[in-house]
Amino acid sequence: MKSSEKSLRIISVFIFLLAFEFHSIAQQESNIIWWNPTTSEFPVISGQAWATEVPSIYHRLPARAEGEVREAVWSLSKQSAGLSIRFWSNADSIHVRYSVTRGISMPHMPATGVSGLDLYSKSYDGEWLRAWGKYSIKEESEYIFIINDDSSKYAELGREYQLLLPLYNEVSDLEIGVGGEFFFDALPVRREKPVVAYGTSICQGACATRPGMAWTNILERKLERPVMNLGFSGNGKLEYEVLELLAEIEAKVYVLDCLPNLSPDRDDVYNLTLNAVRLLKSKRPDVPIILTEHVGYADAFVNIKNDDMVKRLNEQYQKAFLQLKEDGVSGIYLLKKEDLALGFDSFVDIIHPNDIGMEEYAAAYEALILKVLSQEKGEISTTISMSQSRDIAVYNWEERHQEILKMNQDDPPKILLFGNSIVNFWGGKPVSKAVNGKTSWENILRPAGVRNFGFGWDRIENVLWRVYHDELDGFEAKQIVLMIGTNNLGINSKEEIIIGLKKLLGEIKERQPKSEILLVGLLPRREREDEIKELNKEISKMAEQVNVDFAEVGKELLLADGKLNETLFSDGLHPNEEGYQLIAKSLLPFLKK
Repeated sequence: MKSSEKSLRIISVFIFLLAFEFHSIAQQESNIIWWNPTTSEFPVISGQAWATEVPSIYHRLPARAEGEVREAVWSLSKQSAGLSIRFWSNADSIHVRYSVTRGISMPHMPATGVSGLDLYSKSYDGEWLRAWGKYSIKEESEYIFIINDDSSKYAELGREYQLLLPLYNEVSDLEIGVGGEFFFDALPVRREKPVVAYGTSICQGACATRPGMAWTNILERKLERPVMNLGFSGNGKLEYEVLELLAEIEAKVYVLDCLPNLSPDRDDVYNLTLNAVRLLKSKRPDVPIILTEHVGYADAFVNIKNDDMVKRLNEQYQKAFLQLKEDGVSGIYLLKKEDLALGFDSFVDIIHPNDIGMEEYAAAYEALILKVLSQEKGEISTTISMSQSRDIAVYNWEERHQEILKMNQDDPPKILLFGNSIVNFWGGKPVSKAVNGKTSWENILRPAGVRNFGFGWDRIENVLWRVYHDELDGFEAKQIVLMIGTNNLGINSKEEIIIGLKKLLGEIKERQPKSEILLVGLLPRREREDEIKELNKEISKMAEQVNVDFAEVGKELLLADGKLNETLFSDGLHPNEEGYQLIAKSLLPFLKK
C-alpha cells in the first residue's frame, strides 16, 4: 500500500470515529434532564454567606452592599470565585451548560481558570476524586464530565459531587444535566461554620489553571470544611465596609490576607490592621483570626525595591500583631512569609502563584488552621479524621451529620451516645431506616436524656471527623458516651485502635471540658469474642490513664463458655431487641441523671 493511501485510510477512520463520537454525544444530549439551581427550594450555592440577599445566586455579596463598598469591590463580588454546587448522582456523564458575561481568559491566566469549571467527587471511604471530560469555554459554555465507574454500587447508589464555579467571571443561566435513566439530587448548603478568607487576587484565585487549584478550594478539600472566598482582585484593602460584612458571618476562622494590595508608603498598615482585628473581635470575640504576611515577589533576588517594600509591609503587620497581643487580644495568629515558602518557580508572574504556589499556600494555611482548631493530624489512620459513605444503601452519612448539627442548635442535647451502626440502629433521633432496639431506647435511654450520635459503618477516624466538624460546638453536654472501634478490627492493630481512641477522647475533652465522658468497651461479636475481651482490657487501662470512666456492657451477651449468645443478635454483630434491652439496662447505671 502506498503511503498516501495509508494516510488517506487513517484520516478516513479518524473522521468516522469522530463522527461516531459526536453522534453518540448528540444521542446522549437528547435524553438529558436539566436542573437549574435557581429553581431549588433550598439554598444550594456553597461558599455564599447571604443566600437570600444576593442579586444573583452566583454573586458573593448581598444587594445592600452596593453603594456601601467601593464600586470595584462590588463589581468583583459578581464573580463566582469559591462558589460551588453539591449533589448526588449515579450518572455516567454529567453535563453543565452556562453563560459568562466577561472576558474568557487573561494573558497570565487560562480560560479554564478564569471561566471554567471543575468537578470533584468522593469515594465511599471519603477520599477526593476528580472527574474529567470535554469542554467548550466561550460566552455560552458547556462541559461534559465522563464518569468511569461501572461498579454495581455506583450504578445503584451513586456518589457525592461538588461542582466548582469560575474564579474570575460572572455566571448566569447555569444548568446541570444527567441522562433520564439516572438520578440527580441537589444537596443543601452545609451547616458547618466556614473559614472566611478576605484578600486580594491571590485569594480570588489568580493564577490557578482551573477552579480546583485555587488555594481556597484546595484548602476546603483538605479541611473538608466550607471556605468562603472574599478575595477581590487588586481591591483587598482591609476596608471597614467589607470587614463589617465579614463580621456578619458566623465563621470558624477569619483569614486576613490583604497586604499585596497595600503600600507602606500610601497606607497606614499598622492602624488598618489594628482596626480590622478590633472590629472583628468586637462582633465575634471567640473566632480566631489569621493575619497573613505578604508572600513576597518572585523577583525578590533581583528587585531590591520590591523586596524592601515586602519587608516594610510585614514589619508593620508584625508590629500591629504584637501590639494586639500586648493589649490582651486573644485568638490571633500570624502566618509568616517563610511559612508560605514560595520559591520563584511557584509564580506565574512576579506576584501571582501558579498551581504549585497555590498548593504551597493551601498547605501553609492547613497546617496553621489545624493547629488553631486543635485538629493536628496523626500518623496512623485512626488519628486522621475522615468522612465516609460506606453504608449509603441504608442512610446518607452527610445528611445525618447535617441533621445532628441542626438538632444541636434547635434543641441542645444532654447526653450524647457516639457510635457506629450498633448505636445507629438502636433508636431515637435522628431517625434511622433500620431500627432494632426501639423499645429499649424509648423506655430506657430516651427518658434518661440520651441522643443518638451513631453512624453506620463509622470507625474511630470517622467519629473524629464529626467531632472536628462541629457536632460538639455551641452547647454544654452533661455527658458524652463513646462506643466505637469494632469497625476498625481487621483494619487496624490493637495498638492503633488504642491510640485512636486516646486521641479521640482528648479532642472531645478539648471541646467539652465540663462534660463527663464515659468510654464503653467493644461489644462482643461472632468469632472475635476472645480478641475483643483482650482489647477491652487494654481500653480499660487507657481510660484510667486519661481519667475517663469505662464501662463494659456486653458481658450479658455471652454464653457461659464466653461465646456469643446468638439468640441476642440479628447477625452476629448487631443486637436484636432483646440484646439491646440487656445493653440498655447495663448502661443505665453509668448515665448521668
